[in-house]
Amino acid sequence: MVKLNKIYTRTGDAGTTGLADGSRVSKASARMETIGDVDEANSAIGVARTTLAPGDPLDATLARIQNDLFDLGADLATPGNGEGALRITPEQIAWLEAAIDTLNDDLQPLNSFVLPGGSPAAAAIHLARAITRRAERAAVAANDQGTLSSNALIYLNRLSDFLFVAARTMNQKGAADVLWVPGGPRNQ
Repeated sequence: MVKLNKIYTRTGDAGTTGLADGSRVSKASARMETIGDVDEANSAIGVARTTLAPGDPLDATLARIQNDLFDLGADLATPGNGEGALRITPEQIAWLEAAIDTLNDDLQPLNSFVLPGGSPAAAAIHLARAITRRAERAAVAANDQGTLSSNALIYLNRLSDFLFVAARTMNQKGAADVLWVPGGPRNQ
């Protein structure tokens, strides 16, 4: 278990940070960019959770995802094989896929792209989805510079899918989605 007695250590004052294996990298490295984007996505999910009605079943799912995102951060912070390292597992991906399928089964079929918005909960989840997609792009860039866990990349891809269907669920199961109108108001 993690124990933090002192929040500031001064070890990062020169612009580097430590990875799980003890190595140090620039705080501006592609790996750290990915970790930061995952942290931001996790924070956005936390904000989205505050918009849910008390007892909404989506809250427990998002809580588990937030915990998984800390696992993902540990995975990303461990270069190489990292013997015994905490990694995203195929079981976590399968659970997320099952959660997507469960929510998607109750949604109205799409006949247009969906604009981020609708209810406050849907808008907050869409924002978390967009941040997750940025984290995924950062992970792909980091992977191009050094090998990341393939499960980490897959998890981020599935998470953006989950957040999309979760946002639609919060919009009255898709009935209150805000749909894209090609050409929009200029055609009126």
